[in-house]
Formats: sequence, C-alpha cells, structure tokens
Amino acid sequence: MKSIRFRFLVAALAVLLGSAIAKSQTADAPPPMRGHEFGMEGHMMGFFAKYLDLSDAQREQMKAIMQKERPTLQPLMQQLHQMEAQLKQYEEGTYDEAKVQPLVAQQAQTMVQLKVQETRIHNELFQLLTADQQAKMKEFEANREARMQQHTQSAPPAPAEQ
Repeated sequence: MKSIRFRFLVAALAVLLGSAIAKSQTADAPPPMRGHEFGMEGHMMGFFAKYLDLSDAQREQMKAIMQKERPTLQPLMQQLHQMEAQLKQYEEGTYDEAKVQPLVAQQAQTMVQLKVQETRIHNELFQLLTADQQAKMKEFEANREARMQQHTQSAPPAPAEQ
C-alpha cells in the first residue's frame, strides 16, 4: 500500500515538474513537448503552488531546477517522439515485426532513462518542501489514490467476448 502511495506522490510531483518546465520556458524557446506531462501548461504549477502555499523562494528554486534539468530531459523526450513516429508507420503501413522489435526495445530503454531522471528531479523538488508541505502533498496523493481506487472498483465490467 505504501508503494502505491509513493507512486501517486511521484505522479503528482511529475505534474508539478511538468508544469515547472512549462513555466520556465521563455518566449523564444521551442514549443512545449506534447504527449507527456512535460508539455503541460503552468496551470498545475499554479495549483500546487497555491495548494501547498509555496513561498516565492521555493518557486524560484523549483524553476531553477527545471531550467537546469531541461537539457537532460528534452533529448529523451525527442527520442521518444521520434520512435513513436517510426512505430506509427508500422501501425498504418506494412507491419514488420523484425523492425518493430528493436524499435520498441530502444523505446523501453529510453523510457527507463527518462523515469530515472524524473524520479531524481521529483526527489529534488520534494526536498524543497517544508515538512508541513510534504505532509499536505502526501495527503493529497492519498486522497487521489482513494478516488482512483474507488473509480476502478466502480467501473463496469468489460463486455464478454462471444
């Protein structure tokens, strides 16, 4: 159970992280990355900043972390996007498993690298929070987990195949 809570905490911090990246982009920066939490606009950062009552210093520290980490994350996100585009041709065109297998394996390795970086960054961001803010974040995640659990349990069963 603790592991699930930690996963949801990491997910919320991912949202915070993505928002901070979006917020830290300048006008001449490339457009936000799509298809991943890093492409989110600053509304989630604003939500968590208000919800956790982040100080201006905390916001600036988080922004600095995101600016520092952007050059590490962006190439990984671009690699994933490129691999996704390559896989799309096999979805819509002629399927060739011999070519799809190595692409998917490479994509999985890139995802591993990305998750390692995200987890490290989430930890850095979480450490910037005060003990009260950390507790509030954990409570938020526990409530979110409970809602998701309730949603999963109340979902109608999948139709049986005939």
